[in-house]
Amino acid sequence: MYDPRSKIAEEFIADEEIQATLAWAQENKSNRELIDSILDKAETFKGLTHREAAVLLDCDIPECNERIFGLAKKIKEHIYGNRIVLFAPLYLSNHCINGCIYCPYHAKNKTIVRKKLTQEQIRQEVIALQDMGHKRLLLEAGEHPRHNPIEYILDSIKTIYSIKHKNGEIRRVNINIAATTVENYRKLHEAGIGTYQLFQETYNKPNYEMLHPKGPKSNYAYHTEAMDRAMEAGIDDVGLGVLFGLTLYRYDFVGLLMHGEHLEATWGVGPHTISVPRICPADDVDPGTFTNAVPDEIFLKIVALIRIAVPYTGMIVSTRESARVRAKCLEFGVSQISGGSRTSVGGYVVEEEKEDNSAQFETSDRRTLDEVVHWLLEDGYLPSFCTACYRAGRTGDRFMELAKTGEIATYCQANAVMTLKEYMEDYASEATKAAGEKVIVAELPKIPHEKIRIASEKRLVRIAEGERDFRF
Repeated sequence: MYDPRSKIAEEFIADEEIQATLAWAQENKSNRELIDSILDKAETFKGLTHREAAVLLDCDIPECNERIFGLAKKIKEHIYGNRIVLFAPLYLSNHCINGCIYCPYHAKNKTIVRKKLTQEQIRQEVIALQDMGHKRLLLEAGEHPRHNPIEYILDSIKTIYSIKHKNGEIRRVNINIAATTVENYRKLHEAGIGTYQLFQETYNKPNYEMLHPKGPKSNYAYHTEAMDRAMEAGIDDVGLGVLFGLTLYRYDFVGLLMHGEHLEATWGVGPHTISVPRICPADDVDPGTFTNAVPDEIFLKIVALIRIAVPYTGMIVSTRESARVRAKCLEFGVSQISGGSRTSVGGYVVEEEKEDNSAQFETSDRRTLDEVVHWLLEDGYLPSFCTACYRAGRTGDRFMELAKTGEIATYCQANAVMTLKEYMEDYASEATKAAGEKVIVAELPKIPHEKIRIASEKRLVRIAEGERDFRF
């Protein structure tokens, strides 16, 4: 049944293929000759198949595992350098008709405070986010046809893009909402969204159906085939993810890579991003229900192997993870993180930041955006608020062509430096600003194109004088 070019969920995510892959990986986890050959292939920056990656996940040879982590660092440096893109989630509504047993939004939860932002409240939230320094948002909402119809999402996108406060503006709105129709995806595309994200949660169909007993999300095929409908509608930047801990991590790791292979085979464009959330405590959700918890050492190996297997993808880790784990994730492959996040509806406006029990999950990394930026600078990273590729039309296959060769650095390095300078001028604390100036001095020479480097130097002066939004 397995066919990566099929648009039928149970054919491009075929259980028989996953089970065969897991068995083959177990058989070969100590096969030094095979493992070395897979790692040699990975050294070419061309990625790995799901079968090859599964063998590395099960590998029990210490020196080979050391090579895996070293290679993940090397691949990330080659494609993304030390740039880390920053964003924040914006929760519009927690009204939901689904019955997902791992999510506090589930319809039967009578203790959570149900909230939906008005357009004026969205405006207040966005201004608060702009005043932190954010330029990129991830819009989130529960699935509810009456409270959260597509028209509400579209109006919210229009509101977000319209707000200019002091020197602040949101330049890219990514979307994480429920699976929908080609027609609705086309409307989202026309509204100017960046990436459309949708997490599969788990690719194991029986477990998926058990975890989603009620609501539209219970339809495994409709949910799993959503990215194909989004692509059909013209959205060429899509983001995959699973919620590790819902089912056996090996199964979902293989399924996730197979989904990426399917998009590449069918549409010529793999996932723009891959997210790696882990199950964590939330209202009316007992984490003891989920017995497949993924320990840190395995989680970090998963991060490293996704970077090796899908070298071009942007990898995202949220504030679900602690500062310590996020630091390790950055080292082994993650290229995008959230900062100063609130997971409650209306959580960014001061008078709304009380404990009102409307959050989707507990955050572990509760530092402010400025604290996160300062941490990145001190650890040798280049924080980036860049949204240039999206606005310059470098999306889909055009982005992938540059990312796969590493040529994206021609644009990204300069844009990261300039957007960091904007942040420093408008929002940074004195300590962060001082750290940022040192990093800019170190990072400017790394801009590979001489003319772009010289132009960037001139633009940095103009940014200091008050001009904004330069990009290549």
